[in-house]
Amino acid sequence: MGGTPLFPDLGKHCSQESCNQLDFLPFRCDGCDKFFCAEHRSSRDHECPNANMRDRVVHICPACSSSVFQVFNEDSSLTLRKHAESGNCNPEKKIKKPSCCPVKRCKETLTFVNSNVCKSCGVKTCLKHRFPSDHTCSSSSNSASNGNQGNTKFLAAFVKRQGKQCESSTSSTKLGKPSGVRVIKVS
Repeated sequence: MGGTPLFPDLGKHCSQESCNQLDFLPFRCDGCDKFFCAEHRSSRDHECPNANMRDRVVHICPACSSSVFQVFNEDSSLTLRKHAESGNCNPEKKIKKPSCCPVKRCKETLTFVNSNVCKSCGVKTCLKHRFPSDHTCSSSSNSASNGNQGNTKFLAAFVKRQGKQCESSTSSTKLGKPSGVRVIKVS
């Protein structure tokens, strides 16, 4: 019995045998359903036999990457085996690890926003290594030769024109103004 003469149902005595203190705001243990004072409220303080009953242990299934709750006092391998046999384990839904930048010592996770596909070799890299010289592009020599071919074509066309303007010489007047342009003075 607890409480006071006026309120006999007020409070509870601590269930710890050595304490038995009357507490007006007792704590109920989830494991053993007994009442304890503030000093003995934790499961370690009153040596609760069912202390781990409320613990939530979760394992990640290696086949489908889903989380599986372990039942109290059950082996983890048994829990995973039950999950695999239940029909809820679908290896096709396995979450793939996000890809990282292939450059040595770069650990940047590649997403839609921060990735770039090299036009020369087709390798997907982070933005920091997007240039062929930064990711040791396998076809960088090919891209350099393609760039040189473009330059040689330009130089060949330039020499053919002999440094003249792109316009034909007949379209310009003696003053160097193109024909069809009139100058009007407004006073």
